[in-house]
Amino acid sequence: MPGPESELDLLIAAARGAGDIAARYWKSDPKTWEKSGGEGPVTIADLEVDEMLRETLTAARPGYGWLSEETPDTAARLQQDKTFIVDPIDGTRAFIDGSRNFAHSIALADRGRVIAAVVYLPVKDQLFAAALDQGATLNGGTLQASHREDEAGATVLTAKPNLRPGLWPGGPPPVTPQFRSSLAYRLAVVGQGRFDGMITLRDSWEWDIAAGALIVTEAGGAISDRHGAALRFNNPTPQLPGVLAAAPQIHRQFLARLTPPQA
Repeated sequence: MPGPESELDLLIAAARGAGDIAARYWKSDPKTWEKSGGEGPVTIADLEVDEMLRETLTAARPGYGWLSEETPDTAARLQQDKTFIVDPIDGTRAFIDGSRNFAHSIALADRGRVIAAVVYLPVKDQLFAAALDQGATLNGGTLQASHREDEAGATVLTAKPNLRPGLWPGGPPPVTPQFRSSLAYRLAVVGQGRFDGMITLRDSWEWDIAAGALIVTEAGGAISDRHGAALRFNNPTPQLPGVLAAAPQIHRQFLARLTPPQA
C-alpha cells in the first residue's frame, strides 16, 4: 500500500497539471454559467480541471473513491476505504474576476481521515502540501501555524456575517477580520502562520475543507467543526457543520464563546 508520502507525490503532480489548465483560461473570459439551486458560478475551466484530475487520479489508484464539487456524487465512494476529495477550482468567482486567489484543492482521505493534501495557487506559484505525520510545506519549506495565545486582535479570515453577535452565546471574538474567497486558501495560510485563524459557521462542503484541514494540523494548528468535534470526511452527505481553525489557544477560546452558558 502506498504511504502518505507517495500519495502526496501523486497529488502534487496532479495539482500542477490542474494549474496548467487553469492558466490557459485565467483572464481569458472563460465560458461561465450559474449552477442550479443557487450554488454559484462554474466555468469551462472548472470542468476541464475536474475531468483531468478524475481521469489521472483514478487511473493511478483505481480502487479509490471519488468526491468532487464538479462531478455528480454517487454512493460508490462510501464503499471505499480511500477517497479523493477535490475542488477543481476553489474560489471560482475570484478566478472569473481575474484574481490570483483561487486554488486547486486535492485531498486523499483514508476511512474518514485525510492523509495527503495539496492546495495549489497556480498564478501565485504557491503549493501548500501535507502528509499525515510528515508536516506541512509551502514550496518545500516547512510551515508553522501561529502560536498566538490571545484572541483579542488576532487576525482571522472570515466573512463578516460569521461574527454576528447572535451566533456567539459568549459574544463574538474581538478579532481583526479579513477575507479571502477560497476556503482552501484560507486554511492554507492559517497553516502558514500568516493569519491566526479562520472561521466559517455555515455548513461547508468537504471539498472546500479537506486539503486545508490537514495543512493546518500538520503545521501545528487546531481545527474542528463549530461544535468542537473532529473533522471526518467522506460522509454520506459531504458537508461539515462549520469549521474553526486557529492557533490552539485561540481555537479553544473560540469554542468557549460558541458554547451556551451553563444554567
